[in-house]
Amino acid sequence: MAGIRLTPEEPELPQGTPPRPQLPPAFAGAGGTAATATAGAALAGSGSGGLEMASDDERSVAADSWSVRSEYGSTLDDDQRYADAAEVLAAAAASANFPSGASDCCSDKDDQDPSEIEGSVLGLQSYWDASYSEDLANFQEHGHAGEIWFGADVMDTVAVWTKKLCADIIQGETPSGNDSIDCEVDEKQFSNYPVLDVGTGNGLLLQALAKQGFSNLTGTDYSEGAIELAKNLAARDGFTAINFLVDDILETKLDRKFKIVTDKGTLDAIGLHPDGRVKRVMYWESVSNLVEPGGIVVITSCNHTKDELVQEVEDFSKRKSGKEHLVEGAGNVPHIFRYIDHVRTYPTIMFGGVEGSHVCTVAFQRV
Repeated sequence: MAGIRLTPEEPELPQGTPPRPQLPPAFAGAGGTAATATAGAALAGSGSGGLEMASDDERSVAADSWSVRSEYGSTLDDDQRYADAAEVLAAAAASANFPSGASDCCSDKDDQDPSEIEGSVLGLQSYWDASYSEDLANFQEHGHAGEIWFGADVMDTVAVWTKKLCADIIQGETPSGNDSIDCEVDEKQFSNYPVLDVGTGNGLLLQALAKQGFSNLTGTDYSEGAIELAKNLAARDGFTAINFLVDDILETKLDRKFKIVTDKGTLDAIGLHPDGRVKRVMYWESVSNLVEPGGIVVITSCNHTKDELVQEVEDFSKRKSGKEHLVEGAGNVPHIFRYIDHVRTYPTIMFGGVEGSHVCTVAFQRV
């Protein structure tokens, strides 16, 4: 099942206010069409050549101008901050030779990859630092855990499905896509598998995995506020054995390998950085070094379909092997990851005659 990307609903802004930076409104349908080409595919073979990366410091004012909203409200002028963030982000993206939503009238527009992701403040660390700082303050004052990215139902589905996937692999069975809450699995088979959750945020996915019997759990995030919040929530909820560390997946300091690596929205956020095309390649390079041979990577995304993620992984393999310009079917490419399965039971909708879901979860095995 391919995913469908929909534009999030936003409050109306006063006339003349630039649009709020947000997740891109691109739409992709099912099947292996041109619409399912990935941002990673667009980068295959490019490396860093021709793409000058601007520093986060040059763009951090965009996130600093962004109003971090919560159910407790904000004392800041949201509309003005949306305008400031959009203006600064557009200028920063232009200086990095990266297309932004503010510059949509270039002469070769028709030649652009329709699935290429536009930059957003959601791709900047300073945005997330500010966001988790407020989440931490809300937790300390109200006991609120903060936002569950993609929702609690998706998080619980990912945890149960990952458990079932491990059992299938152990037993040598072909994954069935079964993510039933009632599935019968012997937890002793995998309970001590080392699990890493990259970009863990508030750490609630690791708590969900702990409830499924996983016990060797580590969560990392480049935001110190996120790790502090995750530690506080784990202590409150009785999951003190979970290990949380400040670490940037793109420049990881971890020197161990894991049987399972999970990602719920982190690759999405990385792709929203103005230098996202390069950073996504860096992401796969890092993840490939963190998961042990035979281990699995479970990625949950709202920005890409299953087919797009599969294509991105294939393009990464081509780039690593120096065969990025190889025509499909013209020769063998040594695979770094192979597609295993994807969740098939997320609620679906019809849009433009195509069936899909708001989110996809895909598993790859390290070769």
